[in-house]
This record gives sequence, structure tokens and C-alpha cells, in this order.
Amino acid sequence: MVRKVYLDYNATTPLAKEVLTAMRPYLTREYGNPSSLHQIGQRSKKAIEEARQQIAEILGVVDPKEIIFTGSGSESDNLAIKGLAANFAGGHIITSSIEHHAVLSTVEFLQKQGYSATFLPVDSTGLISVKDLINYIRPETFLVSIMLANNEVGTIQPVAEIGQLLKEINKERQRQGLGRIYFHTDAVQAAGKLPIKVKELGVDLLSLAAHKFYGPKGVGLLYCRQDVPVTALIHGGSHEYNRRAGTENVSGIVGMAAAWQLVVERMEEENQRLKKLRQLIIDEVKRNIANVRINGHPEKCLSNTLNISFEFIDGEALLLGLDTEGIAVSTGSACASGVPEPSHVLLAMGLKAEVARSAIRISLGHYTSEEDIRYFLKKLAPLVENLRKISPLYSARNPDG
Repeated sequence: MVRKVYLDYNATTPLAKEVLTAMRPYLTREYGNPSSLHQIGQRSKKAIEEARQQIAEILGVVDPKEIIFTGSGSESDNLAIKGLAANFAGGHIITSSIEHHAVLSTVEFLQKQGYSATFLPVDSTGLISVKDLINYIRPETFLVSIMLANNEVGTIQPVAEIGQLLKEINKERQRQGLGRIYFHTDAVQAAGKLPIKVKELGVDLLSLAAHKFYGPKGVGLLYCRQDVPVTALIHGGSHEYNRRAGTENVSGIVGMAAAWQLVVERMEEENQRLKKLRQLIIDEVKRNIANVRINGHPEKCLSNTLNISFEFIDGEALLLGLDTEGIAVSTGSACASGVPEPSHVLLAMGLKAEVARSAIRISLGHYTSEEDIRYFLKKLAPLVENLRKISPLYSARNPDG
């Protein structure tokens, strides 16, 4: 029987048992609509507000009403960017060239509606330059959106530094009679891996998704400061304090709060464990396989994320080969699977297209064991060797075999 090894935690995580336990009553006996005035409905409403309070406390949010529950991280990004843009027709947005497509595609959509945008370049490790960001600010700039940690290579961006600088810039803009620049971060991939406090990050808007930290799929949230003018995208009711219409996913919201509490409690210990497993992979790959490249920042990176290019082969072929051995990895963002183009993140970091195509992403999680990693490493080297034997790129480099 083939062993099953899941190394794709950045795509999604398994639902924690403790989270399922918290959700179960709201999947069965507590089925009331939170908007109903009777007792059954009000019990569901109470569960939502308790979850909102719990998440607010962890994020350091003073007013729980600043937490808006959504259906996903992508919806949260869309609400933050489009909802804010609705109040600044023709304005200017600054983001990075390596954002998740939920941000990039949203900004590109707004460009077609008459907005202008700057997509900041990154260096070879995936880091933006704060100096570049400041230099691109215009009088009509109303939003900066920079992800907290990249989902493909794990590089952590200087969000807190940007937040502090924007605070000072906004003071000067106020003196000049210019509008405020709001700051959004997509923290979806950082959740459960980095401490997240909105005040320390200096953000006005922040997106999360439950399924990235052992919660259920189909639920996310947007932290939105009360003084941020975000217009609702979905209309039809007064749900979520008039910012997101639609009957709430009660069990999902309860599960998200339970999952968030769980990962925060074990974060420090878990990060140390995952760092060791990540380093084990790096050491063994470098020792046993030639022509590899570790993509991402060597220090400012998530503890669980590793992106490696195995030159002269196709990353998707390697993924499929590993899959036959029961090992699940990815070639990048799950939202971009099936797209034949190389990763936009790796291209932005300066990799040639053929090197970008040779990359796989290995992402670890709570249920990853050292035995899992050693099994993966045992299967990896022979697969790479076999794929290189039949690779035209490798043959061209080594004409004598």
C-alpha cells in the first residue's frame, strides 16, 4: 500500500478535530437563522458574536464590529479593494507584482474601470523595496495593498515598516490637504504561522481565510477599521453591520474562531518544529541533487514553506511523479493550477521561464512528521534523476550523457 504524505498545506489544511467538535452543534441541532428573532435564531446569532469577539481579541481589535465575516480570503480581498475603490473614482493603487491573484486580478479589473495602478517589483528573494513604494506614491493614491507573506515562496514582507511609514506620510498629506492612503494586507498565508496584530502591523484592512489554519473551507474575514469607507459588494440584507449581505455561515464562523485560537496557542512550538523539518529538506536536497535552486528569502520566510527549482525538468511532471508515490506537493498557488504559464511570482523574482517551470512548492503543517519528510526525500532524488534522463533541456546541457 502506497504511503500518503501531504505536503501542500499552503493550498489548504485538514480540519482539526477540535474545530469539528466546535462546529458540530451548528451543523445539526443549532440550525437557526441568525437574523430570526426567536430563540433558535438568537442562539446562532450569539455564537457568531462570540466568535467575532474571540477573533477580535486575538487580532488586537478593540471593536469586534470591525470584523466582517466573508465566504473566503478572495472575497475579503475583493471587498477591501473594490469596496474602498468605490469611494475614490479614478484613483491610484500600489500593490506588489507577487500578490495572490485575488489581489492582482482585482486591481487589474479596476484598471479597466479607469483606475491606475503600480505593481512594485521585487528582488531575487521576493522582497519589495519600501523606498520604491514611497517613490511611487502620488497625490491620487488611496490604497496600498501588500501581502504579509507570499503563498508560493514564503517570503515575509515588511508590512509593519510600511504601516509606520504610511502613518507619517498621511500626517503630511493631511497638512497638504491630500486624502488619506489606506493600507491593506492579504494575511491569508501568514495566518497561524506569524503573530498577527492589526495595530502592530499598522493596517486598516486585513484578509484571512479559515481553511489555511485548520478551519473549514468557505469562510473568511476582513478586518476593516470603522473609519475606512468600504462599500458593500453584496446587497440584500443588513448582515455583518451592512457590509456583507447574506445569511451567515454559522458553523464555519464558529469553526474559524476555534481554529484561530488553536493555532495561536501552539504557534511558537510549531514554528520551531517546522523550521527543523524545512532545513532537513534543504540540507538533503543540496547534498543529493545537483542543479537546484531554493527560491525565496533565506531568513525572512515562513517556517513551513519551501520552493525549489529542479533545473532541466518540468515541475508539473515531478509533481505527478511524486503523486504516484502518494506524496502531494504543488507547483505554486492552488488557485492557479492548470495554468500553463510559469509562476508570476518566480518570474517577478527574476527566474528564467524554464527555471520557474521546474519549481515545486513543499508546504508543511501540523500533521507532517519527520518520517513523512524522509519518505519524500527517498522518493524525490530518483524521480528527479529519471526525469532529467528524458529531458531535452538536460540532454542539450550534457550532450555526452
